[in-house]
Amino acid sequence: MQLILQIITLIGSVAMLMYGMKVMSEGLQKMAGSKLSNFLGTMTTNRFTGVLTGAFITAAVQSSTATTVMTVSFVSAGILSLAQAISVIMGANIGTTFTAWIMVLGGASFDMRLVVYATIVLAVALIYTKKNANLGDFLIGLSLMLLGLTTLKINATEMKLDEIDAVRNFFDSTSSWGYGSYFLYLLVGGILTFAVQSSAAIMAITMTLCSVGVLPIDMGISLVLGENIGTTITSNIVALSAAVQARRAAMAHLVFNLFGVIWVLIVFRPFVGFVCRLWDIPFEPGVRPEQGLSPEKLSAILATFHTMFNVINTCILIGFIPLLEKLVCVIIPSKPEEKDTDSQLVFISGGLMSTSELSIMLAWNEIHVFGVRTRRMIDMVSDLFHTTDEQEFTKIYSRIEKYEGICDRMEVEIAAYLNQVADGRLSDQSKHEVHKMLRIVSELESVGDANFNLSRYISYKHRDRLPYTEEQNRNIEMMESLLAQAANKMVDALDKVHVSDSEFHDMMNIENEINNFRDDLKAENTMNVTEHVYDYLTGVNYMDTISEFEKMGDYIINVEEAIYEKKHDK
Repeated sequence: MQLILQIITLIGSVAMLMYGMKVMSEGLQKMAGSKLSNFLGTMTTNRFTGVLTGAFITAAVQSSTATTVMTVSFVSAGILSLAQAISVIMGANIGTTFTAWIMVLGGASFDMRLVVYATIVLAVALIYTKKNANLGDFLIGLSLMLLGLTTLKINATEMKLDEIDAVRNFFDSTSSWGYGSYFLYLLVGGILTFAVQSSAAIMAITMTLCSVGVLPIDMGISLVLGENIGTTITSNIVALSAAVQARRAAMAHLVFNLFGVIWVLIVFRPFVGFVCRLWDIPFEPGVRPEQGLSPEKLSAILATFHTMFNVINTCILIGFIPLLEKLVCVIIPSKPEEKDTDSQLVFISGGLMSTSELSIMLAWNEIHVFGVRTRRMIDMVSDLFHTTDEQEFTKIYSRIEKYEGICDRMEVEIAAYLNQVADGRLSDQSKHEVHKMLRIVSELESVGDANFNLSRYISYKHRDRLPYTEEQNRNIEMMESLLAQAANKMVDALDKVHVSDSEFHDMMNIENEINNFRDDLKAENTMNVTEHVYDYLTGVNYMDTISEFEKMGDYIINVEEAIYEKKHDK
């Protein structure tokens, strides 16, 4: 019964560690918000700043996955080049080693539980008073992580794994095959990390096994190498549905770590011996640590190796980024059907971010792309109205029809993504923001529909050869100009996710001008049809076109209103 309780405690402490890391990462990312993306986009001017940026962001948010997914999304959108993304990913590998050092400090010889419980009290106070609630989330996550580590260490000590013959015999037998053992533990580390989806959890277990004297140091380090490979498999699977450049960025992550594993295995024993000497710990390949050695030092050896491995690997490959870029382009070549990216999501195709708040940030970027595409349709409609060439008319009409289908798919895919985001842990403000984003997506789809309806009315005019007067043509051009102004302001607002009071006032003036112009033209059209200036069918087609322009103006102002309300809700 005692053994069963200890096993349950062991599993529970690992689960607490994983959940604590998740909550801590979410709290940090909520505090950082969109500043992370701005920082990532502006601090990658060269490969060295790219590495520093990736390391800083990953160390800050405690999630290399968050950094990698952001990077992959920015590559898909063309904000970062593949070479810049590779440098950021290299930095992320360095930044993620900071987690191991937190574990070393959290698993120190003194009992952390008193500090942990005091921190939880402070965190709960911050959350319930709604003052710095994100900081409270971070402290809760940190407390749970440290409590999980402390419980894991205490439980492993109480279980006396080093005195259980079955455990000792297992590790002794699998550690006596020389390099075969290294490959075995490397494979196990990769599989476990991929299965658990948390390199931090596997690192904590590895540290615990080494610190209690059950697992030889070199086998523990082999597990750490496997963890580096396992965490790249996840990003590659996530990128399968993304654009070709995103898949290349994820593949670069895998190639980077594979290269590191290969060279370190060549000098494995001398390297491990060097790290052990730094901590004044004797090293003998495949042999468990001697009794009485400091558990903290044994854990620190793993963290030191992890850091040195990634830093040295980055220093070796940073000068070969162009070559690495060419290699992944050969591994993942472009396909002809992937050259037209208009039908693809560029920011959120890689899946959800590690926190809902960062997922919202990427969704705003995708909505901006949606807005740009609807703005492009307005120009197509204008070209369609003014072209007289039959072949060109058919080509433009087909393109508008294609874009209308793209808009329909984007609405469905972005809405589905936002619904997934809403299922996560969101603040009330973020839930309200998701609601407004869903409204904006619906309005943008309506803009796309209005453009397609306009193309149909223009097609009827072209097919039936309805004769518009010069005044009618001028009025259509005037309406096109007003809609273009409104659409430009809408795209700018979506880019900034902000509408100032003066900008909203200007937008309302354009909307009023469109409505008044529509009313004047409606009265004028009735008179012109009555006086036989043009026939009834021409008048109907003309007013259908004008009315559709006015409807589009309503959809556009609804987008602006949603963003303007978001600003005033803060």
